[in-house]
Amino acid sequence: MKHVNLLMTGLALLVMGFVVSACKDEENPITTVSTRPTTTASSYTATMNGASEKPTATTSTASGSTRVLLNETTRAISYTVTYSGLTPVAGHIHRITPNSTSGTGGVEIPFSSLTSPIVGSYTLASQARVDSFKNGYYYSNLHTTAYPNGEIRGDIKK
Repeated sequence: MKHVNLLMTGLALLVMGFVVSACKDEENPITTVSTRPTTTASSYTATMNGASEKPTATTSTASGSTRVLLNETTRAISYTVTYSGLTPVAGHIHRITPNSTSGTGGVEIPFSSLTSPIVGSYTLASQARVDSFKNGYYYSNLHTTAYPNGEIRGDIKK
């Protein structure tokens, strides 16, 4: 009988140990915190027309629009350009040269297709380029045989 009581006591202690260890720790709950940064894209747009062309405006009646999403964390942009009233032979997104008096600059992103809508993506080379983009130093431009320097243009702004 002594052995049975000792065995029952040991078994009871073992069961209580399992029960206690399974209880939730209310004083020190485990909390999972995500360390991944949130990434959101900012939207920028441009209305393209001949009057916006620089350094010399055109009389073109063609029109277009550009929408760009910029992810500042990854420096990635995605863009969509739509147009009507022209047949482009070239198109790009330009970066205005700092201190430019003409408001023009070199090609930063050449379009791989010229069929509307033109859709693409690109990663800006540096944080300085992201800052230039955010500060309005980029524009979209479509060229035609009639206007080889650019028929319509739109400054990309927030």
